[in-house]
Amino acid sequence: MTQESSQSAGPVRRAVPDAAPHRVVVIVDENSNPFELGCATEIFGLHRPEIGRDLYDFTLCSPRPRTVMRDGFFTLTGVAALEAADEADTLIVPNRPDIEVPRRPAVLDAVRRAHARGARLIGFCSGAFTLAEAGVLDGRRATAHWQWADGFRARFPSVTLESDVLFVDDGDILTAAGSAAALDLGLHVVRRDHGAEIANTVSRRLVFAAHRDGGQQQFVERPVPEVADESLAPVLAWAQERLDTPLTVSGLAARAAVSPATLHRRFRTELGTTPLVWLTGERLALACRLIERGESRFDVVARRSGLGTAAHLRTLMRRHTGLTPSAYRLRFGPDRDGP
Repeated sequence: MTQESSQSAGPVRRAVPDAAPHRVVVIVDENSNPFELGCATEIFGLHRPEIGRDLYDFTLCSPRPRTVMRDGFFTLTGVAALEAADEADTLIVPNRPDIEVPRRPAVLDAVRRAHARGARLIGFCSGAFTLAEAGVLDGRRATAHWQWADGFRARFPSVTLESDVLFVDDGDILTAAGSAAALDLGLHVVRRDHGAEIANTVSRRLVFAAHRDGGQQQFVERPVPEVADESLAPVLAWAQERLDTPLTVSGLAARAAVSPATLHRRFRTELGTTPLVWLTGERLALACRLIERGESRFDVVARRSGLGTAAHLRTLMRRHTGLTPSAYRLRFGPDRDGP
């Protein structure tokens, strides 16, 4: 039996109280996956009373009045027409599991028009195929789910596919690997647009990890141990409370009562990264939050976040955010203009 989801009041739209709100439009096409649609709605479309304002103007659109979702789970109606894509500042393209079936020409044309006028494009999971079919990924970097990597490379040899990462940020085109990585990429976009503090607030509402770097592996092997292994959660929480102290891998291992080699193995198994990379990411996130909360003395930010010197802080911020501390403060500090 087919279920039907409709909006009698017209297109799904959440407006923010700004003169020129950032418009996020999601194209939903036949056999689209509901999970990625839900991720986009959760991150970009919900009201944000905990923040005091909505972050985006959000719209769903479709090339047809009735769109049958994946495997006929339900039919989506009552959303905007495809022309809404022409108003998007950020356009999220459709994905679907039948990657061999070409996308509708009208959808591909909408993607090309958005790209030509400078809109940001996002593809979740097999959405990379949509972007590649539209021709906007030629000569660019992207990712897609690991199980489709060989097929993608065969069909689109001009695209540099990074099949072992969670997501790829290639400036105005961003792609996420699998379904859950859509949340990672969505929070990355919020962090890029609104800063670490807002992204952390959104992640808390989602009860989801605030930050997993895009370079982490898609698939983290989790072998079943012969003896039950303890979670890293206690040592992670302990370290997060002491980021301003000289933490080391050997110190973390001692806290967890394991050898450094065992700690590395547990980090790889549970988090898909190394202790040092995790620790640097946590310290950088703390530094961003301190700047957003008004700390203007970058030597103090560096010291309180455990990054040492203002020069080291500047190097890491440029590498990971593309902004200097001063530029980050102008964009996300308490005296910034706009949202």
